[in-house]
Amino acid sequence: MTGSANPTAFHVTIEPSGREFSVAAEETVLAAGIAQGVNLPYGCKDGACGSCKCKKISGMVHHGAHQSKALSDTEEAQGFVLTCCASPMSDVVLESRQVTQEGALPIKKMPTRIKLMEKKSPDVMRLLLQMPANDVFVYHAGQYIEFLLQGGVRRSYSMANAPHLIGQGLELHIRHMPGGTFTDHVFGAMKERDILRVEGPFGSFYLREDSAKPIVLLASGTGFAPIKAIIEQMQLKGSTRAATLYWGGRRPADLYMDDWVKAKLAEMPNLRYVPVVSNALIEDNWQGRTGFVHRAVLQDLPDLSGHQVYACGAPVVVDSARTDYVIAGLPEDEFYADAFTSEADKATP
Repeated sequence: MTGSANPTAFHVTIEPSGREFSVAAEETVLAAGIAQGVNLPYGCKDGACGSCKCKKISGMVHHGAHQSKALSDTEEAQGFVLTCCASPMSDVVLESRQVTQEGALPIKKMPTRIKLMEKKSPDVMRLLLQMPANDVFVYHAGQYIEFLLQGGVRRSYSMANAPHLIGQGLELHIRHMPGGTFTDHVFGAMKERDILRVEGPFGSFYLREDSAKPIVLLASGTGFAPIKAIIEQMQLKGSTRAATLYWGGRRPADLYMDDWVKAKLAEMPNLRYVPVVSNALIEDNWQGRTGFVHRAVLQDLPDLSGHQVYACGAPVVVDSARTDYVIAGLPEDEFYADAFTSEADKATP
């Protein structure tokens, strides 16, 4: 891409894929990339989680408001960029090895009907959404949609089933956050057959199928949702890659589809499962692994240099895993993540 009819627009090039797009003045790199079909990695889109962080090779950007835990002053001085709040001040070249042609899927807005509501635990609801029969919704296992609520409010949730199973309904796992605008509604007034509007798919969290490396699937709480979709996708493809799911919760009830995983073990000989509970009580009678789930991975796999990691869940889990796994030898570009950033997380300084 050379030249531009808009003198206030700058060119952004993503290496090593060579993807290019234009960014208007005051527009963020991420927003422009998404609009033009370039699948830059991201999570909260609000400068809070750091999932969109990448290395600047050349050019200048201006960062809008963001949290230091997402991008520190030191990292910014070293040339790192948060694409969700960075606007170019010149043509820019960024490095993001997660960007591929594969991720360019059409983003759609559509109505959806609540087909099924099923409580999987006291604070986790499994929803099935009936998608429009006259519109094809295409996504990668691991991506997410956004509910479009009144007043321009949006809430993001990962698809919990692989695309080939969408005929049964689009599956979501929603944890109740007391006081939350949307989750209070889900656990209160929402009923089956209600109609809501959604937009998607979004996100760069999906299985890279061009590798034979063994996989670590790391989930905390409802971070299991996109991991479940990835497992279903691997089963559909007949994947022979070794994969180990580490699923962590505070109490055993937080592993709300434990039976589903155990059933998959019988169907997928290359899949292993390590459930981890951090705060079990005596009455739970928990006999399994305890502690922080991301550390259980290191106990079993102190050398991660030959692995790929797909991590999803609370930002503290994802961030800790990213830091510790790179120290354990994991190549930085083999860590794929989706941090579930709540509105409370975004508000935390």
